[in-house]
Amino acid sequence: MELQVSNSPFNQEQTELLNRLLPTLTDSQRVWLSGYLTALASAGISRGLASTAVSVQSAAPSAVAPVPAASKEITILYGSQTGNSSGLAKKFAKALEAEQYQVTLSSMGDYKTGNLKKTSQLLVIVSTHGEGEPPDSAISFYEFLNSKRAPKLDGLRFSVLALGDTSYEFFCQTGKDFDKRLEELGGQRLVPRVDCDVDFSEDAGAWFSQVTAALSAGLGSAALKTEDLTAQVEAEESSYSRDNPFRAEVLENLNLNGRGSARETRHLEISLEGSGLDYEPGDSLGIYPENDPQLVDALIEALGWSGAEEVSVSKSGDLLPSREALLRHFEITVLTKPFLTRLADITGHEGLVKLVSPGEEEALKGYLKGRDLLDLVQDYHIQGIGPDALTGLLRKLPPRLYSIASSSKATPEEVHVTVRAVRYEAHGRQRRGVTSVQLAERVQPGDTLPVFIQHNPSFKLPKDPNTKIIMIGPGTGVAPFRAFLSEREESGAQGESWLFYGDQHFTTDFLYQVEWQRWLKDGVLTRMDVAFSRDTEQKVYVQHRMLENSKELFNWLEQGAVVYVCGDEGSMAHDVHAALATILIQEGGLAPEAAAERLTEMQRQQRYQRDVY
Repeated sequence: MELQVSNSPFNQEQTELLNRLLPTLTDSQRVWLSGYLTALASAGISRGLASTAVSVQSAAPSAVAPVPAASKEITILYGSQTGNSSGLAKKFAKALEAEQYQVTLSSMGDYKTGNLKKTSQLLVIVSTHGEGEPPDSAISFYEFLNSKRAPKLDGLRFSVLALGDTSYEFFCQTGKDFDKRLEELGGQRLVPRVDCDVDFSEDAGAWFSQVTAALSAGLGSAALKTEDLTAQVEAEESSYSRDNPFRAEVLENLNLNGRGSARETRHLEISLEGSGLDYEPGDSLGIYPENDPQLVDALIEALGWSGAEEVSVSKSGDLLPSREALLRHFEITVLTKPFLTRLADITGHEGLVKLVSPGEEEALKGYLKGRDLLDLVQDYHIQGIGPDALTGLLRKLPPRLYSIASSSKATPEEVHVTVRAVRYEAHGRQRRGVTSVQLAERVQPGDTLPVFIQHNPSFKLPKDPNTKIIMIGPGTGVAPFRAFLSEREESGAQGESWLFYGDQHFTTDFLYQVEWQRWLKDGVLTRMDVAFSRDTEQKVYVQHRMLENSKELFNWLEQGAVVYVCGDEGSMAHDVHAALATILIQEGGLAPEAAAERLTEMQRQQRYQRDVY
C-alpha cells in the first residue's frame, strides 16, 4: 500500500521519501528499523518519531502493550522440529540470565500448562511444520491453548518469534496462531511478532533486541547490548556454529547405489578434527552449499550482467563480484511470493504486478512451483535491474540439514551423512538439487565444506538402554538409524530393535545392506522388515510391512517401545501415522478417536518421535 498524506500521519515530503525507501528494504532491514523504533519508543525518546513500531511482519502496532513496571521473571517456551527454535530459545535464555533475569525455559511439550496463568512475561519461539501445523513437541500446548480449558491471560505480556519458509503457503502459520490466540485470551504484546524466513539469524536477533529494549524500559534501566550477550553465549558453547561454520575436510564420497539404479545416493564421511563440534545420534549436519555454476552463468547472461559488478553480501556491507555472490551467498533456485511482490514494486512490470495481485493466488501458486530465478527472468524478460538492487531482494542461500548417519563413539571426530542426488525435469529444463548435486558431482575427498551441527532434542535414543525401539526409515530416512545402532553397539545397550526399511529395488537400492546384516547377526538389530516397491507387481511400502506385522508391533508398543520415523513428510510420514492408528484400532480395540489420542499422547511422552521433511 502506498503511503499518502490522507492515510498516514506524515506530510507530503515525508510520504514521498518513505514511498521511495520502503520498497527497497530487505526483510532484515525492515525488522532492524522496527527494532530501532521500538527501542526509541520504549526508552521514551520521541524525537518526532511514532510512539509504536512499524513492522511489515508483525501484528498491529496498536496491540503492543504499554510499558508498566516489569519483573525480572520471564518464561521462554519453544516448539521445535529440527532444533532451530530450541537453539534460539536456549541462547536468548542464557543472554537474559547473564543480566540476572529469572528465566523459565521449557519445550512446549514439557511445560506444565497450569503455570501459564501465573506467568506475567512470556516469549514464544516456534516453527511451522508441514502444511501450517505446529511441530510435534508443540502439539499438546497448541491444543490446550485453543481449547476451552485455556485460562484468561489478562496480566500477561508476551511476544512471538515465528520461524518458517516463505516458499510455503502457510508461512509461519503456527507463530501467527499463537500470537492471535494469546491476544484473544487477554494477553498484551510486549513487542510485535516477527516472522522469520529460512535465513533467520538477523531477524531473530532484531526481535530479541526489541524484546530486551522493552524489558529494560519496563525496569527503568538501559537496554541490554544483546549482540554482545548472544555472541558471548555462542563463544562459550563453541567457536563454530550456524553463523560461523567450520571448514571440514571430506574424507570419503561414495555412491551407495548399484549399477543400473535410477538413483544416486552418496555416503559422505567428513572430518571434524580441530572443530570442537560434537553431536549425538538424531542430530543433523548443516551444510552451506554453492549454486550450480552453469545455472549462475545462464542467469548472468539472461540479466545482461558481466558477473564482475560488485554487490553487497552482508549487513556490514562486504562486497563481492556478482558471479561469486550468486554462487555462494544468494538463493536462486526457489521463488517466493514476497520476492515477486518486491520485484514487481521495483520494476513496475505489468505482468508481475498482475501475477501478485489479489485474486491471482492460484496462478501465483502454480507459477512458483518448480520454477527458479532464471525462469522468472526469461519468462518476464526482466532487464535493466542492477545487480545490487536485485541481490538486495534475494534470500540468503540457506544451509541444508542432513540427518547424521554415524555415532561419534564409533567414529571419533568424524560425521557421516547420506544424501540422495535430486535431478528431474520441469518446465522444459533439467533441475538439479543445490546441495545434493554439488556433493554428487563437484565434491571430492580432500575438498572442504562449511558445516555446523544442528542439535535435535526431539529425536533422541531413549535414556534407558533396555528400551525397545522401532525405526521406520525408507530411502535416506534410514540414515539416523545407522547412527542409533552404531551408538547402541558401542555402548552395549541391550534393548531390542526393529527396523522397517524400504526403497525401489533390492539389488541396487539396499542402502548399507552389509551393515544391517552384520548387526542382525551380532544381535544389535533384533529384526528387520524390508519393502522394495518396484520388485513386485503391486507396490509395497514400509507401512504395508507394518500392517503385516501388526500383532507383534502392537505387542512392542504395549511393552513401552519408542517409535521413530524419518523421511518424507508429504506422503510417507502420513501413511506410517495412519498405519500406526490402524494397528491400535485392530489390535488394541480402540475407536479411531481414541487411537488418534493415543498417538498424540505417545508424542507428548516422546515415545513417538519424527524427523520428517
